Amino acid sequence: MSLLILGCGYTGRRVAARFLSRGIPVTATTRHPENLHLPGAQVIALDDLPSHLRPNSLVLHSIPPDAPDNLLSLLAGTAARVVYLSSTAVYGATNDVNETTPVDPTEPRARARLDAERYIIDNSPSSLILRPAAIYGPGRGIQESIQRGQYSLSDTYVSRIHVDDLASHVEAALLSTLTGAYPVADEEPCTSRQMAEFCSKLLAIPLADGHDQPSRFSSNRRVDGTAIRNLLGLTLTYPSFRQGIPASLLLSRHPRASL
Repeated sequence: MSLLILGCGYTGRRVAARFLSRGIPVTATTRHPENLHLPGAQVIALDDLPSHLRPNSLVLHSIPPDAPDNLLSLLAGTAARVVYLSSTAVYGATNDVNETTPVDPTEPRARARLDAERYIIDNSPSSLILRPAAIYGPGRGIQESIQRGQYSLSDTYVSRIHVDDLASHVEAALLSTLTGAYPVADEEPCTSRQMAEFCSKLLAIPLADGHDQPSRFSSNRRVDGTAIRNLLGLTLTYPSFRQGIPASLLLSRHPRASL
């Protein structure tokens, strides 16, 4: 068994570390191999993939829909299992999302993701689609942007998932035979205002009256990720931003403890 990560970024590095700790060989592709420090893994450019394929590989596909059209065809006969990281954008303007919510292909961004999902389902011997909510963690999230004066006081809802919890979903998904497509999120959606106020108190950063910077999350979406957690037998390390944000700040200040 080996693991191939297509597009090894913020989440992929953590997935790689989990499999390396199991003694499973990892090959990771990235646009700039010289910038990815991943001890124990083989880091390659995507263009070099054909010469590094191994039979019966597990594959994490986390490249956005602009990936080369022939990418999965290269894996034919070698990929035993593919897990694709998609996005909750496929649900469009739906406010409350769970595993039964229909997708909305009317938006170009959603349509591109859904086309990628369908291609993977149709061309993989075994696959699972994970649709994560907004991903945050050490060095990434409002706990970082608020320190630069970038935050929103919007009352629209945003769902999130800590990057380490997402990595645990991916690990379990790759080692399972579960198929289908599921949203992934923690247990406490909140408004942008609630998050800003939480981080403001935690960091002792006052919020400016009348601050109206728009949120980068244009949707108003509460995502329920209970179904996939139960099916994979997972318990979240960070069930809410109330645990995840302080832990992320601590790891950001001690980077050796975080990838």
